[in-house]
Amino acid sequence: MRIGLVKETKDKENRVGLTPDGVQRLVQQGHQVSVESGAGLGSGFADQAYAEAGADIVTTRQAWDGDLVVKVKEPLPGEYPYLRDQILFTYLHLAGVTPTLTETLLERRTTAVAYETVEDTQGRLPLLAPMSGVAGDMAVTMGAYYLAKPHGGKGMLLGDVLGHAYGRVVVIGDGVVGRHAARAAAGMGAEVVVFGRHPEREQVLQREISAALRYLMSEPAGIAQQLRAADLVVGGVLLRGAKAPRVVSESMVAAMQPGSVIVDVSIDQGGCVETSRPTTHSDPVFVSHGVTHYCVANMPGAYPWTSTLALTKATLPLVERLAAGGIDALRADPGLARGVNTIAGSIACQAVAQGLGMEASYREFAAAAQST
Repeated sequence: MRIGLVKETKDKENRVGLTPDGVQRLVQQGHQVSVESGAGLGSGFADQAYAEAGADIVTTRQAWDGDLVVKVKEPLPGEYPYLRDQILFTYLHLAGVTPTLTETLLERRTTAVAYETVEDTQGRLPLLAPMSGVAGDMAVTMGAYYLAKPHGGKGMLLGDVLGHAYGRVVVIGDGVVGRHAARAAAGMGAEVVVFGRHPEREQVLQREISAALRYLMSEPAGIAQQLRAADLVVGGVLLRGAKAPRVVSESMVAAMQPGSVIVDVSIDQGGCVETSRPTTHSDPVFVSHGVTHYCVANMPGAYPWTSTLALTKATLPLVERLAAGGIDALRADPGLARGVNTIAGSIACQAVAQGLGMEASYREFAAAAQST
């Protein structure tokens, strides 16, 4: 199969969808790999490394001409003209971005396979987990940075100073983002409160992270109470493929202490905080009701070396499967098929269709795939 690896165009997005080692494996399996010039530079991989792995170094248009195109983030408007009847394998987060992207994918009959909705045999999200871990760790790092007085914060240091803990971190969500954020905050010595919907996880988190960690069931009154005393709030709410629910209202934010910080990791799915809006690495924060909001939609792009290695370790086996079998690989693997968001002019992920108000375009994958 002809495989294209394109350079990311999102603001300061330095990750890349394949490493030179991954390209070499694909070439050894008989595939033709075209790499856009400069695609790997942000992650430390020069064009020469890809060429030595057997890839052709090509222009943007030539890389997009592949039958399978591998990316990291969703196509931006400048990339829409390159989309066609091909397999696109990347993070899409369609319910959290402009409907224009979904409409273009349907018009071009692109088979768009989203990393974030692919499932394993246990129903987990193996391609979302690596970047969720990075984002969870990073959320506490960035939150601590913006709590500093020179950066607009209240001047609260998250940590243990001579045996006394300072700073309260409230984590909303007990998935991968939440667990990593809680671990990072507890490791710094802060007081940690986690909201979730799985009471059986309380003892697990206390055993793995800290016996002092508090676990509370997620409900509005409890969240509102904890936010009033919070220094840092991390939003890590996820509904597979769907727009994130707004579990933090504007009135809750208004009641927080001035100089506090919110890091809304859920922003790539629309955000779980009512006052959130997407920001960029170039302009990462804004202030609403005296509270600093960090809402960068591609957080792991700030640490491309780690993120690229962690991501491609998870994605490469599925890239190999798609390259070998194309649409048939999707038909043969129900978990991989769950990653299909659009195919043959239809939306194949019901949560995406509902989130965008495009239910009329929804067809189950098995039915839609018959049109390919």
